[in-house]
Amino acid sequence: MRKNFGAKPWTYPQPVFILATYGEDGTPDAMNAAWGGISDDKQLSMCISAGHKTTANILARKAFTVSMATAEHVVSCDYVGIVSGNRVADKVARAGWHTTRSEFVDAPLIDELPMAVECRLVSYDPESCRLVGEIVNVSADESILDAGGAIDPDKLQPITFDPIHSAYHKLGEKVGNAFQDGAKLK
Repeated sequence: MRKNFGAKPWTYPQPVFILATYGEDGTPDAMNAAWGGISDDKQLSMCISAGHKTTANILARKAFTVSMATAEHVVSCDYVGIVSGNRVADKVARAGWHTTRSEFVDAPLIDELPMAVECRLVSYDPESCRLVGEIVNVSADESILDAGGAIDPDKLQPITFDPIHSAYHKLGEKVGNAFQDGAKLK
């Protein structure tokens, strides 16, 4: 038997994205956002409200990076989600993070978070809060690459957001092979 919960923004897994931008004065800013994902071949979409400093920075600079939050940095990743850049100007530094300027977009990469998607602004709708970015590069620190040079999720240890229990979870073990296992039913 199923239990009905009504209309809720609940899906599993919900990635924990850390959006990073530069402010007007060049100060790095970051925020935690869990409502988003890939929306086209080279696009990422998410829901962030207009009142965020990060939103204003994206609209001004037309660029942002999206790092995958990791188990190792769960405290700092949560911190940038509960503290507003409108009130704490140096929240990236307070999180203990360092940044490097992206080679591809006018936005910072967070050195401590080893994987990032670098995006140019495509659109932002303040009514729906839908932000769309064009993916122009994905960068990853060599420490999270496997022997073949690909990103290894076991080394990355990305976290997901559990909206029901307000918790973060580390992704688990491999359970199958995409585009292969289903062929057994053909």
